[in-house]
Amino acid sequence: MTTLDNRVSSRPIPNPSKSLITKLNAGTGLVVGIIFALGTYYLLNNNSSDDATVNFQHYNRTLLASMLMWSVGFLVGIGAFIGPWRWLIGKDLTAEEQLYLAGDGQGIKRYFKYCTDHKVVGIQYLVGVITMLAVGGTMAMMIRTNLAMPGGHFITASVYNSLVGLHGITMIIAMIIVATGPFGNFIMPIMIGAADMAFPRLNALSWWVLFTAIPVLCSAWFLGGIPTGWTAYAPLSIQAGPGMNAFLATIIIFAFSTAVAGANITATVVAMRAKGMSWNRVPIFVIGATISVALAVPAFPTFMLAMIQTALDRTFMTSFFDANFGGSGWLYAHLFWIMGHPEVYVILIPGVAILMEIVPVFVRKPLFSYTSAIVGFAGIAGLSVLVWAHHMYMSGWMPMLNGPFMVTTEMISIPTGLIFLVILGTLWNGKPWLKMPMLCVYAFLWNMLVGGITGLYLSDVPADNYLHGSMYVTAHFHYTLMGSALTGAVAGLVYWFPKMTGRMFNERSSYVAFWFIQLGFQVLYLGMFTAGAEGQPRRVVDYADTFHVSNMVSTIGAYGVGIGFIVLLWGVVHSWRHGIIAPMNPWGAKTLEWTVPYPVPLVNFDTPPVVTSDPYGYGKAVK
Repeated sequence: MTTLDNRVSSRPIPNPSKSLITKLNAGTGLVVGIIFALGTYYLLNNNSSDDATVNFQHYNRTLLASMLMWSVGFLVGIGAFIGPWRWLIGKDLTAEEQLYLAGDGQGIKRYFKYCTDHKVVGIQYLVGVITMLAVGGTMAMMIRTNLAMPGGHFITASVYNSLVGLHGITMIIAMIIVATGPFGNFIMPIMIGAADMAFPRLNALSWWVLFTAIPVLCSAWFLGGIPTGWTAYAPLSIQAGPGMNAFLATIIIFAFSTAVAGANITATVVAMRAKGMSWNRVPIFVIGATISVALAVPAFPTFMLAMIQTALDRTFMTSFFDANFGGSGWLYAHLFWIMGHPEVYVILIPGVAILMEIVPVFVRKPLFSYTSAIVGFAGIAGLSVLVWAHHMYMSGWMPMLNGPFMVTTEMISIPTGLIFLVILGTLWNGKPWLKMPMLCVYAFLWNMLVGGITGLYLSDVPADNYLHGSMYVTAHFHYTLMGSALTGAVAGLVYWFPKMTGRMFNERSSYVAFWFIQLGFQVLYLGMFTAGAEGQPRRVVDYADTFHVSNMVSTIGAYGVGIGFIVLLWGVVHSWRHGIIAPMNPWGAKTLEWTVPYPVPLVNFDTPPVVTSDPYGYGKAVK
């Protein structure tokens, strides 16, 4: 049987003569990237001033420039710019070179090079996301271990502060791409009947740009860490040590990656749907992914702008955020939260859309009120850009606007309620097939209910006056992001695993992982809600004895979640290597990705499909 490691196209292996493209891969990218970084560092590191402020700024300039040039150098070394350069000089790539770029006939090697096949990019994103979640989760376990008892000395206060910031930004980046990265690249084009993404080279670029941000972020460990938390509020971030440069460079690089990926997904869905796939026949996951990236494209540049301005304050003594020289900390807060709250729904919507894709398949009923689902997603996206200042209630900024922001925040419960009704309506009178992806739907309903209700308290100004900055807030947003969006992504992993790997996910490990994660999750954040209601602040390395019991409970729950994800990771590795060979359509689904064989052909469909019905036409539930 064919596995992921040795699947090949039926075409002969192309021979693009002695093209430079055939010599480039991740290894050459690493070498050239390091050369660019070191060259930039030694070129700029020539300051000898006796002024400490001048030295500080010069060192920041050198580090930041070196990190950005590492990214550029890696992309040069892996061959990301060969296509555009050849086009500019009037010698575009030959057909054989383009096939080589697509990884045709190259086996596992194509996963370590600049490959334009959207399925390869999807697998690259999947492995990258799993790695980032594993690293971020490990940092979370270190934080919880230190908080198990008051006066914990598992880690020092400075390391703890760095862990909080690095855990936060690592998980945020991972969660932004957890659904649209792997499934938006591998599954979505096949789901709409497209031969590939609209811009295959940009698709590959989006992954490798993101990849270059990961070593940059990791370098913060060796540069004193990130002491500001993942929000990196100015002016603290302006005064922070050299590790902050890694944070700034990471966000700038990541914002570029998301812009490229978002534009590509949008263009693909708008322009490359199969004949007959009108907008009312588009699978709901595609709708959710498109709305998500449409929200991200205008939101994330504000965060990128805030990072650029912070970098300029740190390196060239500008004064965007320094009040001593006419700047304003309010400006940073607004730029950050104009991104920060839409970002929640950039994460949430694709995960929920995956679950809505799963429900009809496992209940064998049409999706209840498809139009209401789209209205719900659109309403959430629209209102999400009107609520950012509820994070600033306690800052004292414009108290007269607290009321309007409170209203818009509470209004989000209306489109969210529509999403609930669509799922509940699909479940109504159904006889669900209780495989692990379907269990995730029930977990989502509970988790999102808790996250939504607790969020209503935080949207209310008097209640937020007490709860703001407490562990209650931490529990709330983890219920929203991890309990809902990550639950949807895990369900999508098990659901689409047969199509992405050709093997079924180990069923026993999926059940064990599900129950450990979900039960541990409830215990973990029940303890945090209790601690927050009692008044324990977040982001503190130590706490009063009053909060001992709730923190011990949370830590026990965290270890349950950790065990669950270790089991899930084992299931991924074991199933990928030794899993049962999957049939073409193991779930009996009606969307187009289940009509193509494994391995999926390079151009997805031998004959362009023609769509004649919606993807959820199951009729009445089977009795």
